[in-house]
Amino acid sequence: MADPAGAAAPAQLRHAEEVMGTVFSFDVRGGEPAAIRAALDEAVAGLHAVNEVFSTYREQSQISRLARAETTIEECEPEVAEVLGLCAEAERVSNGWFSATYEGRFDPTGLVKGWATERAALRLVEAGAAGVSVNGGGDVQLCGVPGPDRPWRVGVADPLRPGGLAAVVTAAGADRLAVATSGTAERGAHIVDPRTGKSAVTDLVSVTVVAPRLTWADCWATAAFAMGSREGLAWLESLPDVEALLITAGDEVRCTGGLASRLG
Repeated sequence: MADPAGAAAPAQLRHAEEVMGTVFSFDVRGGEPAAIRAALDEAVAGLHAVNEVFSTYREQSQISRLARAETTIEECEPEVAEVLGLCAEAERVSNGWFSATYEGRFDPTGLVKGWATERAALRLVEAGAAGVSVNGGGDVQLCGVPGPDRPWRVGVADPLRPGGLAAVVTAAGADRLAVATSGTAERGAHIVDPRTGKSAVTDLVSVTVVAPRLTWADCWATAAFAMGSREGLAWLESLPDVEALLITAGDEVRCTGGLASRLG
């Protein structure tokens, strides 16, 4: 029998797709080539379908029409009700620090991208891929492994040193792992304080959350950023299967107790 440690890495398929105002990068390993290619096509089509339904920039998207009371949830695609339920759960768990309401209108933007990225990754897993990495605008869903004895690894950008890394997260030992970062380095002050409806004013420049599902990792990073370092760190510590790295404007690094096990 061949030594597994010396086995070749599974066949690799890469693809980048511009959608939702950002780039989604796919790195897929293993599986039957035709099945994986078909699943990739379906995953990409799914991202475009999500954009058509949920884009707040499209006047005739279902989410825009729903906000104007021109349609009902029952008349929308089933995914709309699913996302509404996920947003309600995120708001409940975060005590309102995550909100899907913006300027008095329902706006699930803060959840949809992570949810769509995770869904795309799972479509490829269902098709038989041995390892999947889907990066949706900097937030990543990982599944399986890229090769024998080789875990997925994700670099976390240093918000205060462009081009540098604040940490490297490893998915070793995890069948699924997600890494999401919220902060001001890339998009400026875009995170809203739900209490005021204005840009969140905190001592943080970035929050990176590591959790099994990108849907929640993305939400929790946004909520914790709005809370600030002290309250945000305490809240993240209370969540099961969640680790986090917080960086303040004063270049202080704060992290949850179990984060060290995910670095490497």
